Amino acid sequence: MGGVMIILFGVAGLAFGWFVYSRFIAEKIYQLDPDFQTPAHELSDGVDYVPTNKYVLWGHHFTSVAGAAPIVGPAIAVYWGWLPALLWVVFGTIFFAGVHDMGALWASTRNKGKSIGALSENVIGKRTRSLFLIVIFLLLLMVNAVFGVVIANGFVGTPGSVFPAWMAIAVALVIGQLLRRNYSLMLLTAAGVAILYFSIWAGTFIEISLPDSLFGLAPSANWIIILFIYAAIASMLPVWVLLQPRDFINGMQLIVGLILLYGAVLLTMPDMVAPAFNTQTAEGTPSIFPLLFVTIACGAISGFHGIVASGTSSKQLDKETDARFVGYLGAVGEGSLALITIVAVCTVAYAASPDQWHTLYAEFSDGGAPAFVAGGAALIGTSWPGISEGFAQVLLATMVALFAGTTMDSGVRLQRYIIQEWGDIYGIKLFKSGLAATIVAVVACLLLAFGAGGSSGAGGMIIWPLFGATNQILASLTLLVITVMLIKMGRPSFYTLIPMIFVLITSFLAGMLQLVSFYNEGNYLLVFLDFVVLVVSVLVMLEAASVVSKLKKDQAASESAS
Repeated sequence: MGGVMIILFGVAGLAFGWFVYSRFIAEKIYQLDPDFQTPAHELSDGVDYVPTNKYVLWGHHFTSVAGAAPIVGPAIAVYWGWLPALLWVVFGTIFFAGVHDMGALWASTRNKGKSIGALSENVIGKRTRSLFLIVIFLLLLMVNAVFGVVIANGFVGTPGSVFPAWMAIAVALVIGQLLRRNYSLMLLTAAGVAILYFSIWAGTFIEISLPDSLFGLAPSANWIIILFIYAAIASMLPVWVLLQPRDFINGMQLIVGLILLYGAVLLTMPDMVAPAFNTQTAEGTPSIFPLLFVTIACGAISGFHGIVASGTSSKQLDKETDARFVGYLGAVGEGSLALITIVAVCTVAYAASPDQWHTLYAEFSDGGAPAFVAGGAALIGTSWPGISEGFAQVLLATMVALFAGTTMDSGVRLQRYIIQEWGDIYGIKLFKSGLAATIVAVVACLLLAFGAGGSSGAGGMIIWPLFGATNQILASLTLLVITVMLIKMGRPSFYTLIPMIFVLITSFLAGMLQLVSFYNEGNYLLVFLDFVVLVVSVLVMLEAASVVSKLKKDQAASESAS
């Protein structure tokens, strides 16, 4: 089969999701109200609560939730075959991710911008809130520590991506100031993207590398420290100064990148060399069920999206009706990135023949971001006149670095929010300070990075195997909160309940399989953490079941009395 047919199928599905299904969910289920006063207006403080143009907010939300995950997950999962990955990406985006992301944004907006963990107290109970916040903090710790490694390795492996990655920050700072002075968004977008792409071109000539040994650390370890210093500063700045404009420009840059990639497929019409179902898997390959549904998280559904939606995005929502554009369309953007990733690593652009593809994908862990960069660069370089494969490689490597960087920006800010919420909940005065909470968040990440990983700073990779199942369990718990909220409001809950049950079952089974695997490997740290996450999810479900049962009894009593 040709890559064009896969693209057409995927785009048609995503278009249905945006134009039809999302409108139904927004109007009939969440019943988004344009007159509802959002937290951005009610609690406006010019720092975190800032009413924001929906296009700018979409850019922030999209690039914050995307990171490198919608690239890495699909690029690994195609090992089982491109067809299962394709179906999960398309249908997962339509019926799971979009509903989840828009729902988390709506639920938080209706509760003064509280995080999904904090608002669970209002919906389910205090014990649920405490359990929720533990899982969220653990997930953010993993994401921040690992994405620091991803960016650092990208800078070391592709020195040409360093200059444009930091140049994007300078451009964002200028655009943030100009937007506050009411300059044209369209004009600033065009100028910002043009400068960013010029810096990517310049990066092919300006390669920046750190010394082989600085302060006794390798280049990647020093980059990790630099990145966390930057993330700490960025997380304390008002969102309009850097977070919003940087994420928006990165979002526009991604759109251009997607146009180049999708256009390349239409121009070259590459054949698929990977099998629809891989029957030549290596011994010891994990089962496709349930592991497919946690390997591809971002790009289908991801609990991290709920943290961002209820953490930063809900505090910037100008109108409640913007939740559809920001939340659901953000999920569609991720799905489109995951879709093109599948094509990039499964066609002749990446491997000349089926045999070569099987050589490149000899093990389950093969693939990932390097495969996307190599396959995508080959697609662009062989189809677009005037664009060399070398430039395309720098472009895509920069895209990965920028995405991971914006996720780190938001991730550290979100950790700060969680710590400040702990300060409010438990009366810890120190934690209420934004500076102190940020320091605690960054120190926790660095302790994981260097405490567990030694001088390499790669300690986050040690607990990263927990991410897939933990992330999807969190997605199911977020859907649970939304479902209970809908039941309390007397609205249909079927459209969130079914995705919640499916994601919970698959992620819980994946967590159980990993628990056994970690135990057999003698990795008792991961055994303990995995066990904690599984127990927490069960306890939250029991709490929710108790609340729903009480609601049903109260409704029945009310009906019988009337």
